[in-house]
Amino acid sequence: MVKNLIFTNNEIRFLRELVRLKVDFMIIGLSAAALQGAPVVTQAVDLWFADLANPEITKALKKVKSIYIAPMGNNPPMFAGDAVKLFDIVTHVHGLGEYAEVKKQAMKIPLDDFKVLVLPLELIIKSKQAAGRAKDKIVLPVLKDALKAIQSEKR
Repeated sequence: MVKNLIFTNNEIRFLRELVRLKVDFMIIGLSAAALQGAPVVTQAVDLWFADLANPEITKALKKVKSIYIAPMGNNPPMFAGDAVKLFDIVTHVHGLGEYAEVKKQAMKIPLDDFKVLVLPLELIIKSKQAAGRAKDKIVLPVLKDALKAIQSEKR
């Protein structure tokens, strides 16, 4: 089991509810990298959903006294509430294609007493290279080193 160094108890409750309700989602970005052992920090946890219109998301949010705010104008979709303030909703991931195809390569990682689907480190690196933002370029060497270390541990 991954030692919980990222999430509060309320955030764990929300993720557990999503899993319990069989919501199709995965954790991506630096938090997914951290869950795989990469020595990185982030201010948000990126969640990528197969279908944001899934009513089970609203049920999970209600369980933790939070809400979904639909996109409006230039504002992206988001969650509001203490239990979900750490989470960002991702609607597009650079360089990876559609959710259904990417999901085939995702991995399950134990978190508390359940498992979450996460984007593998190789794909996190590929996405950050494709995005090409300055903040992504800065973290790429750390992610690549972490990937080498993880691969060498597996051998």
